[in-house]
Amino acid sequence: MAELGRGSLSKMKAHLDAPVQYAFRLGDEEVPVNPLVGKHLRLEYLGAIHCTHCGRRTKTSFSQGYCYPCMQKLAQCDICIMSPEKCHFDQGTCREPSWGEQFCMTDHVVYLANSSGVKVGITRASQVPTRWIDQGATQALPILRVATRQQSGFVEDLLRSQVADKTNWRALLKGDAAPVDLIAIREQLFAACAAGVTELQQRFGLQAVQPLSAAEVLEIRYPIAAYPAKITSFNLDKQPLAEGTLLGIKGQYLMFDTGVINIRKYTAYQLAIHEIAA
Repeated sequence: MAELGRGSLSKMKAHLDAPVQYAFRLGDEEVPVNPLVGKHLRLEYLGAIHCTHCGRRTKTSFSQGYCYPCMQKLAQCDICIMSPEKCHFDQGTCREPSWGEQFCMTDHVVYLANSSGVKVGITRASQVPTRWIDQGATQALPILRVATRQQSGFVEDLLRSQVADKTNWRALLKGDAAPVDLIAIREQLFAACAAGVTELQQRFGLQAVQPLSAAEVLEIRYPIAAYPAKITSFNLDKQPLAEGTLLGIKGQYLMFDTGVINIRKYTAYQLAIHEIAA
């Protein structure tokens, strides 16, 4: 049994390629994951979680990697991260105004993605295409550029009256969704929501909500030798070992012949990763 690395886990680093190239991040150490497909791996939780912000040891990880005090005080853990339309920056009650200015008062992209089916989503412009890869999308299309996170939330809220905004993670790990014509779906959405988009442009300015009519669909492939026959999740809080033959990687999921694990869920967990010889 060879140890590949140990340390505080972060979500996997992902680089767009054909297929996507992944690496474990364990503290400052990176371990390429793609070469491990087909190998027998063991992920061992070492029994400690340290907050990704302050480093404090915590029994429970909140908001994927934070201790409770940080979860309560950091802007990146506030309700508006999950519901951008609830941003309260203008009311002067943002937990960290400087953080909000850097990450929320910046260009965002509203997009369509096909992962377990078509969904609408938003992300910072700087997070394209990482956000799509993290969601396991096989197709993605940016459809609007919006001036702030809150405004992108208003647009998403409008569009999700016509299309889903959630991914079915179980379906995601059973196989690739059937290809769809995202450009045709975009045009249907624009037609159905034209009045609402115009209202938002009148409210925030024409330049604040800009259609990306010339954007092209991005096709994404993942390093997958096979999909698991049954979707069973490992839970490191109940059983500190996740072990099996690695079948593939999609989104932030490792798919083993024995179960699946969402790496992002265990951000800040102290982990050791071993390869076990056949």
